[in-house]
Amino acid sequence: MFARISLLIALVALALPAAAADKVHKLALQISDAAPDKMTAVLNVAGNVARLYADMGEEVEIRIVAFNAGLNMLRTDKSPVLDRLKSVSESMPNVVFEACGNTRDNMAKAEGKKPEEIPLFAGSKIVKAGVVSLIELSEKGWTIVRP
Repeated sequence: MFARISLLIALVALALPAAAADKVHKLALQISDAAPDKMTAVLNVAGNVARLYADMGEEVEIRIVAFNAGLNMLRTDKSPVLDRLKSVSESMPNVVFEACGNTRDNMAKAEGKKPEEIPLFAGSKIVKAGVVSLIELSEKGWTIVRP
């Protein structure tokens, strides 16, 4: 009996590191400020986190959720970090950019445009509301960070 319990404990112990290695880490980064240094900080955090987990042989999914003035980060006509966005997008396929549809609608209205006339970075996913997206990601166990 003791031998069977010892064997079972040993098998569980061997399985735990493998199970931990299979875990996918999930990080959502909020950008709601127009300040270029905040946008750069968000992109730096995404890059640092992605590299760290890659070096450890672990997976991470990263979503950058832009709303309010932070949506300017994803606007191809206004982004002060457009070249960096391109670099992140090309080098880190595990990073997804989410653009707040409500903010885009309000920007369009303020600029006398239609929402589709507000140019967004290629591949940006438009969500109805950025804050709601963050709430739902949090409820699904994602870590939310505002650098």
